[in-house]
Amino acid sequence: MSGDDSLEILLIEDNPGDARLIEEMLSGVEELNRRLGSDSSDGESPVVHHETRLEDGLAYLDSPDVGATSSTDGNDPDATLPTGPGPASASASAPPSTSDSGSESASASTSASTPSINVVLLDLNLPDSAGLETLTAVLESDATAPVIVLTGLQDSDAGIEAISRGAQEYLVKDEVTSPMLVRTIAHAIKRHEQLIERERRREELEALNRLNRIGQEITRDAITTSSREALEQAVCDRLAADDAYRFVWIGDVSPGSSQIVPRAAAGVEDGYLDEITITDDDGEHGSGPTALAIETEEIQVVRDIEHDSSYEPWRESARERSFRSSAAIPILHDNVRYGILNVYSSRPHAFTEYEQTLLGRLGDVIGHAIAALERKDALLSDAVLELEFRVEGAIEPLVEATARESAEVTIEQFIRSGDRILAYGSAEGIDHEELGSAIDRTDDLEEFRVLTPGRNEYDFELTKTGDIELFETVASRGGRVKSARIDDGTFRLVIELSQQSETARVIETVESICPGATYAAQRTTDRSSPSIPSPGLLETKLTDRQYEALETAYMSGFFEWPRTSTGEEVAERLDISPATFTQHLRAAEQKFFDSVFSASESDEGGE
Repeated sequence: MSGDDSLEILLIEDNPGDARLIEEMLSGVEELNRRLGSDSSDGESPVVHHETRLEDGLAYLDSPDVGATSSTDGNDPDATLPTGPGPASASASAPPSTSDSGSESASASTSASTPSINVVLLDLNLPDSAGLETLTAVLESDATAPVIVLTGLQDSDAGIEAISRGAQEYLVKDEVTSPMLVRTIAHAIKRHEQLIERERRREELEALNRLNRIGQEITRDAITTSSREALEQAVCDRLAADDAYRFVWIGDVSPGSSQIVPRAAAGVEDGYLDEITITDDDGEHGSGPTALAIETEEIQVVRDIEHDSSYEPWRESARERSFRSSAAIPILHDNVRYGILNVYSSRPHAFTEYEQTLLGRLGDVIGHAIAALERKDALLSDAVLELEFRVEGAIEPLVEATARESAEVTIEQFIRSGDRILAYGSAEGIDHEELGSAIDRTDDLEEFRVLTPGRNEYDFELTKTGDIELFETVASRGGRVKSARIDDGTFRLVIELSQQSETARVIETVESICPGATYAAQRTTDRSSPSIPSPGLLETKLTDRQYEALETAYMSGFFEWPRTSTGEEVAERLDISPATFTQHLRAAEQKFFDSVFSASESDEGGE
């Protein structure tokens, strides 16, 4: 019971004298409020609503404005207490919206579980019902309020049986006193609240065990599944197989449109996805939990589809399939969205705050698995996609320096080193003093160094600092920034991806990260860059640091004769000591040659 609310009591009693006696016993509430821990309502009379028939009592329990009642005036023993204000105030008691996310879900859950009636006082023998069937009807109608049974002196055995069936207590009417009634009501409410809390904790524990089990199964699927399509279908199958969830699907925004389309589904669908339309725009079909999950990148829950105003476009279709609550979970990894997981339950208020937390973690697991599959596809496939972008408004001093005919700067390799990028390229038609001056005037470009002799045609190294979001985002998609070319006053950037990547999504991401970038062309080519060795060497032979040391040494001319970079210079680029660089390089060389010569010996032995 909230400390800010009056006690709400429903009395179902057909004997006017017994009803009036009980009402008089409840006229003083100071002890009752104290027992219930309520201070704000001290001095107030409990709100008692009196019905003489079971049918009317059940109707009152089902009424949406059940809490808007007033107490009897105490004069007419046959009076039925008024049911509340007139129609003008009906909207004040209408069910609130139940769409929640984050911390708001906790308050919504608490509100949803708070009964409008705090206790029911029930006579078992009424004009339209008699015996324990009366109790059964009330318990089935409203299990959120405790029931105290009122019996005749000869019905004490029936009272004990009533407790075994779910009543909190029973009172023999001829023996009831005011202190006994107050004490019994207080104990019944407290015991019922404890039962509800234990049930809530039990449900949370079951949800924890269930979702942990499903999470472990999905993790195994992520390891053993060879394609994204198979993984997404396995996720839907796993969740839909659980009795707690009725229907599950995964989808995302269709490239080039605002419509959200499904990619995998399982459970009781019955044409639901063909029947509904969901978008992520500002239209009628873009107001639901799926669109909001895309916008906020947070889980969104509709706790009661039947009464949530945001679910209006899909309510009838959901009702036909017994969908009563839903959760939309964004599938994310490294700030990249891979889709939306939608889960439906046949129970209202099914997704507790704790369950939402576990489902959110499950979305992260799926996102990580999809990202890993895309990176694997990028490594294994010989054919790759190249996306070319024209970039306006970036590195302008460097673009201006190559605006004249025959001047060209090409960067063939980018190497990530800590919080900066090492770039290796070649220049033609522009002397290195002029190129160095242009680089000095360009934001985020620094440490320009010429690697080979030649005044107007040479190789160089430079360092990019500052924002490297583009490189990280493309890498999370299983690709890389392959090259850049600056000539004729134009800056072109080439990104390499696996053929399984979502091209439209990558284009959209690049153009959002680089406002001046415009998609120009796409082509399929064979992988030829030495920057991506065989998967076995990359994943099982060299550590990340060993590979970085070997690649940087190669690109900076450490293996040339005469060397264009010393070990100390390469170590400086990697921000490590020369001794550490030598250690990484020797280890990488050893593993590389072991792999090469072990494979050669194996081939000879098999011939």
